[in-house]
Amino acid sequence: MLQRVQSIFLLGVAICMGLLLLVNIWEETITEQQQVLVLDAYAIESVSLSNGEGDPTVAVNTWPIAVLATLAMVTAFFEIFRYRDRLLQIKLGLLNSLLIGGALAAIVFYSFEGEEISANTVQGDYELGLYLPAIAMILNLLANRFIRRDEMLVRSADRLR
Repeated sequence: MLQRVQSIFLLGVAICMGLLLLVNIWEETITEQQQVLVLDAYAIESVSLSNGEGDPTVAVNTWPIAVLATLAMVTAFFEIFRYRDRLLQIKLGLLNSLLIGGALAAIVFYSFEGEEISANTVQGDYELGLYLPAIAMILNLLANRFIRRDEMLVRSADRLR
């Protein structure tokens, strides 16, 4: 059944990981050079604050964040429609936790890379993109808990027969 509460949690996981692909994760302003370093799911870009300076330059490609976020989003969607096989759902939930954790670890790694690139004494600011995988991890854990609860309920009903 698609109207179970874990389906809503898994949809939340997919939405959070999809939004991660669209928003900024980390940003730092370098006032001496009139530049802003921006980390998103695809690259760390250096954007000039001066008007008419040109296109942003890519300092580091961060494609592992985008790949892990996309895999987590697809896994969550796939997991929603496997409601008849709860054991497979539990395994997919564990896989999704690993993917989300990997995305979060990659975000932290690349934010430290951005700090090294800037060589600035002022630390950058974390944006919405850092918090989305954390929210997705919590929603995924809640979904796994409710899936496990359903499986225990079905097993107890099978024992009574």
